[in-house]
Amino acid sequence: MKWLKRILVFLLTLAALLAIVSQFLPGSYRVERFIVIKAPAEKVFPDISDLRQWKTWGVWWQRDPGMTVTYSEPPTGVGSWSNWVSKQEGSGKMTVKTIDPNKAITYDLFFPDMGMTSVGSMTLTPADGGVKVTWTSSGELGRNPMNRWFGLMMERFIGPDFDAGLARLKAKAEKT
Repeated sequence: MKWLKRILVFLLTLAALLAIVSQFLPGSYRVERFIVIKAPAEKVFPDISDLRQWKTWGVWWQRDPGMTVTYSEPPTGVGSWSNWVSKQEGSGKMTVKTIDPNKAITYDLFFPDMGMTSVGSMTLTPADGGVKVTWTSSGELGRNPMNRWFGLMMERFIGPDFDAGLARLKAKAEKT
C-alpha cells in the first residue's frame, strides 16, 4: 500500500511540475513556409483564393480522400468559408477574412475538436521569374498547460504539410 501512495504522490508532483513549467512556455506559435513558383501571381492566386481549389494541392485531401467538405456560396471572397469533417485529419472551418487580389489572402481557422483557433495567410510577392508564395499560420495558446506543450510541436506538425502543399501548388501552377 505504501508503494501505491508513493506512485500517486510522484504522479501528482509530476503533473504539478509540468503545469507550472508550461506557464513559462511560449503563449503563441507561428509556422511559416515559402516557395518560389515560376508562374505569374495571376495564375497562382485563383488556386489560393477559391477554397474549392485547395483540394487540388492541399495534402489533407490527399491523405483522406473521404473527407467531407462543404463550401459557402460563393466559395471565394471575403466571408467565404469551407467546413470539413475527417476522422483522420480532424474537423474544422476556414473563413476568409481579407483578400488583396493577386497579392494576399488571410483566413481564420477553427478546430472544434480542440477548441482552438488560428490565423493563416498566404502572401504572393514578385520573385525571380515568378512569385514567392509565403504560407503562415499563427495562434494564441492561452493558459491551458496542454495547449502550451502542444504549441512546442506546431512547427513539426504543420511545417511538413505546408512544405508538401506548397510543392503541389508549384507543380500545378508550373505544369501548364
